[in-house]
Amino acid sequence: MRHGFEARHRAPRALPGLLIPLRSRDFRLLWTGMSTSLIGDGILLVALAWQVYALSGAPAAMSVVGFALSLPQVATLLFGGVISDRFDRRKIMLGTDLVRGAVLAALTVLSLTGVVQVWHIVALVAVYGAASGFFGPAFDSLVPTLVENEELVQANALDQFVRPAALQMAGPSLGGLLIALGGSGLTFAVDAVTFTVSATCLFLMRARTAAGPDTSDMSESSVWEEFKEGMNYVRGNVWLWGTFVAATFAYLLFIGPTEVLLPFVVKNELHGSAGDLGLVLASGGIGAIAAALIVGQRGVPREYMRFIYITWTLATLAVAGYGMATATWHLAVACALVNGLEAAGTIAWATAKQRLVPEELMGRVSSVDWFISIALVPLSYAMAAPVANAIGVQNTLVGAGVLGAAVTFAFLYLPGMRSPKQLVVTT
Repeated sequence: MRHGFEARHRAPRALPGLLIPLRSRDFRLLWTGMSTSLIGDGILLVALAWQVYALSGAPAAMSVVGFALSLPQVATLLFGGVISDRFDRRKIMLGTDLVRGAVLAALTVLSLTGVVQVWHIVALVAVYGAASGFFGPAFDSLVPTLVENEELVQANALDQFVRPAALQMAGPSLGGLLIALGGSGLTFAVDAVTFTVSATCLFLMRARTAAGPDTSDMSESSVWEEFKEGMNYVRGNVWLWGTFVAATFAYLLFIGPTEVLLPFVVKNELHGSAGDLGLVLASGGIGAIAAALIVGQRGVPREYMRFIYITWTLATLAVAGYGMATATWHLAVACALVNGLEAAGTIAWATAKQRLVPEELMGRVSSVDWFISIALVPLSYAMAAPVANAIGVQNTLVGAGVLGAAVTFAFLYLPGMRSPKQLVVTT
């Protein structure tokens, strides 16, 4: 049984389905801080790519930055999961926000003084990535303790509503405007402020200790035993480990090409501006918001694993549209499809984990999810530029989408994948 929920509110159920979780004070604070920092992350998507390509016009430089950002995150994820099951998840997230805010402040100073080099960016984003490895598992395991079980679909839908609205719409659009007004330095500064706001919201939340074992024992043997407990749980559930492995290979195929080559296509092949890149990313936000509204209102389909895999397969296939685009509006349509379909499947996936995985294991299972899913992302970043140089940017993007979709769909037919423990569906 889940515990740590706030008492039921007496607010009327007439609230729109997507807004019901906001009755919880702590969820409101988490949502406010997350929304603000995600706007900053959206700003960073544009600023980082524009800064790197201004210093070096080759995709190889962006590949190195992506590798430096993702590898430390992979390295810290598993330990982050154990920590999030032992200690106050709110404090873990607060600490990571402060570290990442400090990284953005350093980037601000370097950029505004005109001394920034690619190696500065590589070193700083490595710290940023290491901190992020602690944030994801803590966030995933904190949400189920803030809202009622029957409100998890709405909470996840609200997350998928806010995430694209901030990360792909408001953030990139604002990032393009800020670059036009004051360059990348101003953009980094605004992002640093958003982490301050997020940290303040987390500070105001009520303290919540994890439901796990005695936090006084942090010996190597104790941590190792808890890690093995989480791994054993994952191994015993094909719907978990199969999905993790499917994501590993799908992300290997399309994450690097998308993140490295999409800005290159806008800037160097379609001769667009930072604002054009922001608008392309914003269109993805529109697609994801539409998906969140639909799933948040209608609920998760009963055959939820089939729904997850079909939407993710189609989302990955839509990546091929980036390689087939001959105008920025083509990129925008493809981005809307990629992100809308991805969001729909993610809502169902997050809800399945939160309802089926015991709370005391949630941090570790989430960290294993993150770890296995993104384990090959650094390699994806590293390979994106060499592959694009060998076969062309367009062919790389088309191949990434087609192969990634085929791999994703194949894993739906693993024995036992489509019939895990029954998920209770609310609409």
